[in-house]
Formats: sequence, structure tokens, C-alpha cells
Amino acid sequence: MDYLRKVYQLNISLLGVIPEVWRQVRVADSDTLANLHETLQVVMGWTNVHMHMFIKGKEKYGVPDDQFPDDTRDERQTRLRQVLKKPGDSLLYIYDFGDAWEHRVVLEEILPYDLSQPLPACCYGERACPPEDVGGPPGYDEFLEATADPSHPEHDYIIRWIGGEFFPDLFDIDLTNELLRESQLRMV
Repeated sequence: MDYLRKVYQLNISLLGVIPEVWRQVRVADSDTLANLHETLQVVMGWTNVHMHMFIKGKEKYGVPDDQFPDDTRDERQTRLRQVLKKPGDSLLYIYDFGDAWEHRVVLEEILPYDLSQPLPACCYGERACPPEDVGGPPGYDEFLEATADPSHPEHDYIIRWIGGEFFPDLFDIDLTNELLRESQLRMV
């Protein structure tokens, strides 16, 4: 019933990080949670090198695996419209179980489907995503301190570790949408 598809406008906030890192995206309500995972990786700036999970109430969604609990539902078989039904509904997306990056995904608005508008699309956002393996929110706080202060004892090491300067306030929406288009081409 694709002719009944709707567009979901979602707000994604990275929890535990101040100032807030957030994105507003539009996706098809028929997308699976696996599709949403791929979209979140691109729009947030992650590199998809760690495990992840979605949580809605008491239900857990992911790719069933020996490392996941037996009660994990298959995200590849679960559509967004099954877990987010009305504006205000939300779910939790956890990426990298070691760093435990938690993202709140909120359904802001349900819009009519428009074939002229490419999906998924990033509409707005602020600030750069933390680097992978930085140590979760506490590690990111320390990382920001060290990168901002050339006299910090860890400054030079961290700059070498990330391969150059880090601009925490930078978010390039045009690049993000280009990467989304490229990721969609790879999935076809």
C-alpha cells in the first residue's frame, strides 16, 4: 500500500551532550527501523562501526544476534509507522554500547507524501557529532576541553588522534544530504 505512504518529520537529539547536537529529518513512514538506523548514521555523522539498538517502551529492536537478548525484535521487519503512530511519539536509539550514545527520536509531524521531495532528507540540524570512540558524553566533554585549549596536556595527542582540528559547532546540511543520497544509491 505504498500509495498511502506518509512522510514522517523526526527530531533526533543526542542525549547527554551540551550544547545539544540535533537533526530534523524527513523519512517515509514505510521505512523500517533498519532504514532509520542507516539514515541516523549519516545525518548524525557516525560511521556505523558499532552495534546499535532501538527501544520503544519495553520493546527492543535490532538485528537479532547472539550478543542481543532473545527478546530483541528484528528491526528489518519493523516499519516506522508500527512504532511511531502520532506526533509526540518517540523512541530511543542507542549507538555504540561501549560509549552508549543515546538519541531521542521524536515524531514531530506527519506530512503527505510528495514524490518530488527526495527521502530521506535532512531539513535542519546543529553542531557536529562527537568523534567515534571518544568515551560517550563524559569523554566528549574532556575531548572538547582538550581540543579548545592548546595548553591542555592532552591537546596535541587528541588533535593527532582525530587527524586535525575539530569544529564542534559545524554542521554542513548540504554535505549531509549529499551523503544521504549516496547512501540511498548504495542500498538500491
